[in-house]
This record gives sequence, structure tokens and C-alpha cells, in this order.
Amino acid sequence: MDSTLSTLNFETNNRALSAELPNFQPIFEETNQFSEFLLNMRRKNWDSWEAFQIHVQGEEMTLSKGFEELLVLTHLQEHWRKNGFLHYPHQIETVKKVISQLRGRAILADEVGLGKTIEAAMILKEYMLRGLVKRFLILTPASLCRQWEAELREKFEINSLIARRDFEWSQYNHLIASIDTAKKEDNRNEILKQYFDMVIVDEAHKLKSSNTQNFQFVNSIQKKYFLLLTATPLQNDLKELFNLITLIRPGQLGSYRNFKKNYVVDKRKTKNVNELKNLLGEVMIRNKHGANIGFTKRNVQNIPIILSDLEREMYDRTTAFIRNCLTKRTNAMSALPLLTLQREICSSTFAAIITLYKLVNKVQIDESEQEEAVALLRLAQQIKDNAKMAVVEELVRKTPEKVIIFTEFLGTQSYIRTRLEQAGILTLAFDGHLSASKKEFTKYQFKEFPQYRALVCTESGGEGINLQFCNTMINYDLPWNPMRLEQRIGRIHRLGQERDVFIYNLSIKDTVEEHLLKLLDEKVKLFHSVIGESDRVIGKLCSGKSLESRIMELVFKSETHEQLSQNFEQLGAEIEALINEDTPDWDGLL
Repeated sequence: MDSTLSTLNFETNNRALSAELPNFQPIFEETNQFSEFLLNMRRKNWDSWEAFQIHVQGEEMTLSKGFEELLVLTHLQEHWRKNGFLHYPHQIETVKKVISQLRGRAILADEVGLGKTIEAAMILKEYMLRGLVKRFLILTPASLCRQWEAELREKFEINSLIARRDFEWSQYNHLIASIDTAKKEDNRNEILKQYFDMVIVDEAHKLKSSNTQNFQFVNSIQKKYFLLLTATPLQNDLKELFNLITLIRPGQLGSYRNFKKNYVVDKRKTKNVNELKNLLGEVMIRNKHGANIGFTKRNVQNIPIILSDLEREMYDRTTAFIRNCLTKRTNAMSALPLLTLQREICSSTFAAIITLYKLVNKVQIDESEQEEAVALLRLAQQIKDNAKMAVVEELVRKTPEKVIIFTEFLGTQSYIRTRLEQAGILTLAFDGHLSASKKEFTKYQFKEFPQYRALVCTESGGEGINLQFCNTMINYDLPWNPMRLEQRIGRIHRLGQERDVFIYNLSIKDTVEEHLLKLLDEKVKLFHSVIGESDRVIGKLCSGKSLESRIMELVFKSETHEQLSQNFEQLGAEIEALINEDTPDWDGLL
């Protein structure tokens, strides 16, 4: 019966084609489908473009040998070649494992700088090419939204919207949002009504506590595929790791009570390590730095600075003033301006003047303290130069490359730019006052216009930007938190950097800066390996207290430079003991 109908249909098609096409000869009688194709073409019976794309994707899938062969590699090969984008073997292996073994739900826990964003974007694109992801949501810190949007568009041909308003969650399929924006009540309510094929959360260690609004919000989103990105899935407590695993795959580690019973000695020590490691391997991938990864060489030079007589007087008197004020105060809030002042005076008097002015006019200090603060203001106004700037000008002039200069303070940033431009060196400012679009434009100017020799960044301005096209950095002052210093260096020393990098650390002799630099260099080994290792050491050292506060305690207790040196030596000994103590290596566990 079927054969008879097929023959009738074939003959009918031939007669129809003969009527519409006088010269048509039914020479393809053995090819029924071909004659139907000709007839449909003549009558313009087209499918929609969307249907055609789905058909093409289906054909690609039938040609692919499962998930072992990634469509993204062939689909974007020419695009990547034209744009000079490189991917790395560890990234390919990560994508394959997530898709073929972990079923699209995983924690990407690569060490800093190994390309977690690229891995996540490749996974997303692979699923999109296979027709398995149509709607996605990427949640990230606000400072990284623009970077995610640009990476997806430029490297993966994925257009997306940075969502901010409540109606956008249901109207658009490709969404990026700040997690703080997304969890606002109106936005949250709309998001929780939606279903997403994939959700990606960057900086996912901020979800480490199950009691937080962030954790509960992300956990409530309806989703199929789910990626968490963090270089530090475990910082201070094994419960943090349990919470992240539970987000990805509830029940993977059992209940928290059973997890503690089976695998936890205390909050920092594990047992049954091999069994736990196998369970973690079913939901988490952690690539580490190694010779085969492809990092260029890091060249670090620590440059001691000798203050002028007037600057030395300003530093010593300011430190004594801070110590005197702190002995009278137990309130942390009232002490905060003094802690800021101590860090500023290591940077420049131009930064310290602002805080001194606030102390005189806005902060409650007694009469004798006010007199000394006024005297310090007058002394600061006499200082027209800064010993560090002579070194900076020399470094900028002698290198043919563009230079990134980091400082913690806006006052110092303004001074650096003024001095360099007086010397005929054009600069650009990069700080937290810039909008996301202005940051992108400033980055473009610095990269593309040769007249701009230096980009002067503050801490907040440099967060989340990648500047691999530049290979020289000057740390004008040093943050007291080594993780922030690592993040600075990570702007240029990361995958994609094709040249060796040069890091110049300036520190003033016989000050907190000198001892801090020695501590980070010799004890924490911050500059001796690629970024990403010091967080574990510092986390163990401080255990609930910031390193900044530990350093401030040392300054407070030290009445002479010799005492300060001894106290830093003791802190360094603590760090060495923590590094060498017989406790499980969390990096080995992960």
C-alpha cells in the first residue's frame, strides 16, 4: 500500500512539474525526494530560517561522535584565528569532562589566571551549538559584567544583555547580571518565575555560607545546567566546600551531619581523604599552575626608596601621632581614619593630607591631638616632591613598553599623573569613579593609542580588568593584603600574556612598607611563583582577623624601628610554621 501511494505521489509531482516547467523531463524517476525538492523550490515552499538552523544543528550532531568531539572547536576555529585567540589543552579537557561526565553541573575551581571564564564560555557555546541551551543567566560581581559581555561577544559570537530592570528577565534569553542587582526584590521575583537552561555564577566563593541571601537566591533559581566559578572553593572552613557542592549536586556529600562524621576532624582537617577526593572529583575540576600550562616568566624587582629629610620627619611624626591616638581609643570606628592614615603616609603625603584634614575638621579628637594634626598638615604642605616619583619617572622613560602604575589612594593617583604629565608623559586614570562603559573606553585608549604611556590605577579601578597587552607594572605603594597584590599582578600575568612580565615594587626604607615587602617576598613567597597560592597561607595565619589588622598591631606595639623589625620577624616565623605544619594539604584534596 505504502509503495503504491509513493508511486502515485511521485507521478503526481512529475505531472505538476511538467505543467509548470514545460522543459522539465522526469529523468530522476528513481529519486522521488529530488522531484519533490524541485517542486517545492519552484513554488517557493520554504521553511523558516530558524527551522533551517535547527536542521543544520541536528545534522552537525549526527555527524559528531558524541561529546568527545567538541563542535565549538570547529565552529569558531576561523573566528579565533582571525582574532588571535588561543585556547589551551587543560581548558579543552575541562570542557569535555563537564559535558560528558559531569552532565553540565560543575564547580570550575582552577587557580587564578588559568581561564575559568573561557572554560565556562566554551561549555555554554557547546551546549548552544547542540541546541541544548537557549536561555542562560550569568551572575557575577558588578565590576565583571562588562567583561563577561565582551568576552562572550568577541570570542564566542554570543550576544547578551546586562540586565538591570525587572521586565528584562522574561523578555531576553541571554542575560548577564550583577548578583546584587539580581537579588533585589522586584528582580528576584521575576527571575524565580523563569526557567534557565544554564546558570553560571562567577566568584562563587561568595555563596559559601548557606545562611546568606546570595546562597538562598541562587539555590532557588530554576535551572538545568549549572556552573560555579571560584579559585578558592575552600578558604577557612570545610563547611564552605560542603555548601558549594550541595548547590551543584544536593546529596553528593550526604547531610552535613554525615559529612562531618565521615570526613571532618575539625573545621580545617579532613579524614578519609581519598574517598572524599573521589566524591569531589565528580562535581569539581581544579587545574593548577605548572610548566605545561603556558605562563610566561615573571621578573620581580624590589626597589628600596630613601626618603628626603622632610619626608622622613613627616613619616616619623605621623606614625607617632597615630600611636598616641590609638592608645586612647578602643572603638574600631574611631580608629579607622588613623589606620587609613598610616597606610597613606607610606604612599605619599598627598594622600595623607586628605585624611589629616578630616581628622582636624570632622573627627572627635582632643585639643593636643588637634594641635599635632594641624602641625602635620602644615608640614605636609611644605613637601613639594616625593622620593618615589624620581624612580617612577626613570622606570617609565627607560622602558619602551606601556606601564601600569598601581596605588591605593586617589590623592596619590592624582599626584602621579600630574608629575608624569609635567615630564611630558601622557597618562590615563583608571579608578572606581569610572562607569563600566568609561572603563572599557579607557582600556581601549590605553591599548590602541601610542601616546598614552601610563595607566594609573587605584585598587577599585583595577578590579576585574585584563590587560595582557601590557607587560610592565609598577606598584607605587603596597596593599597590606597580599591577595590584593596578587590581583594586581594578575591583570597582566595570566593566560594570554605572550611576553615575560616585569613587576617593580617600591618600598620606603625603615617603614612598615619595607618589612611588609620582605614578609611577602621571603615568607609568603608571593613573587616566586604564579599567583594563586598565598590565599591559603594568609587564611591560616589570620583565622578570622585580617592581615591588615595584624600589621597595625605590630605598628602600634613598636615604639622604635628596631622593635618593628623584630615584630615582623616574629610574624614571619609564624607564617613559616603554618606552611610547614603537619596538616592535610587542601590543594591536594582539591
